Amino acid sequence: MNLELKRKIAFALSMGVVTTGIISFALLALNIGFTEEFALTWLRSWGVGYVIVIPAILLVGPRLQAQVERWVR
Repeated sequence: MNLELKRKIAFALSMGVVTTGIISFALLALNIGFTEEFALTWLRSWGVGYVIVIPAILLVGPRLQAQVERWVR
């Protein structure tokens, strides 16, 4: 595996952790508030979101990036 591919995968994994964590926290706080079940529900939602977003970043990301490059030129 070349360095550029490793870099892209590492970025996707890192970005996925940060974005899914922030979004799942904010949406749960808005929708259910800070109840006794909040932490467990948040961790479960975060995990599900992460599993969904990583393939999306890896599969959709390059296509979207190419499209943006075409728009900007």
